[in-house]
Amino acid sequence: MAASLLPMRSWLFVPGDDDRKMAKAVDSAADIVLFDLEDAVATEKKAIARQTVCAVLKTRADGHERLWVRVNPLDGPYTLDDLVAIMPERPGGIMLPKVHGRQDVERLDHYLSALEAVNGIAPGSTPVIALVTETAQAMFHTGDYKGAPRVVALTWGSEDLADSLGATTNRNSDGSYGFTYELARSLCLLGVAAAGVTAIDTIQSDFRDLDGLKMRAESVRREGYRGMLAIHPAQVDVINAAFSPTDAEIAEAQAIVDLFSASPGTGAIGYRGGMLDRPFLSRAQKLLEQAGLR
Repeated sequence: MAASLLPMRSWLFVPGDDDRKMAKAVDSAADIVLFDLEDAVATEKKAIARQTVCAVLKTRADGHERLWVRVNPLDGPYTLDDLVAIMPERPGGIMLPKVHGRQDVERLDHYLSALEAVNGIAPGSTPVIALVTETAQAMFHTGDYKGAPRVVALTWGSEDLADSLGATTNRNSDGSYGFTYELARSLCLLGVAAAGVTAIDTIQSDFRDLDGLKMRAESVRREGYRGMLAIHPAQVDVINAAFSPTDAEIAEAQAIVDLFSASPGTGAIGYRGGMLDRPFLSRAQKLLEQAGLR
């Protein structure tokens, strides 16, 4: 399945050095499983984790399009080792963390192009999701990814950003994100719109709070996010439901599309006591696309 057609509602992280958890994640309802070679793996276990991820990919005869790998960041010593190890097993895609700017994505593209050629993989067929707010520098470049090679989605992170800033916490006293971290969420969303790719929200670390997860996922979906990172299988069904258009939304969107179709060339049209213009039609069409109806 092409990356553009792959569902991207739920992205489930799983430590790359735990084959039991990886097998459970693969069998979950997650749209995309992220085998993690970065933060979830201690430095002394990086080599073992690469071998474990390769072994899991090797045992799966199909479905690789949803089995992605988060490699280590380009400003460290492990990225090339990660890529050389895993690319022969044809992962569905790559998550690049701690991206400082577009140049990191372009550098990754060069590495992947060479490894695709060596391993008989179709050129340019390995998609990328970039974590674009994990450093202070990165915050100034979230709008630079239009046309960036391989990038199909952008996401943001708050924990590494707090570390980059020397902050003691990224939360307000009421538990909400501080201003800078809400700014990171907004800049990621704006960068996605500029690039024409998919917006993926960051994790909710309290995996037991499923009610809070539901509220947050539904809220960011209204803002324009189309999926969310997960750290526990229990979060997957909640995320999938929150980012799936409801029957009522689909029915209303179809009604709006039908109204404009019945009056071609009309800029604005009456609907339920109000007036709808072309942006309403565009949003309705996009919702039907999300539901697989266009």
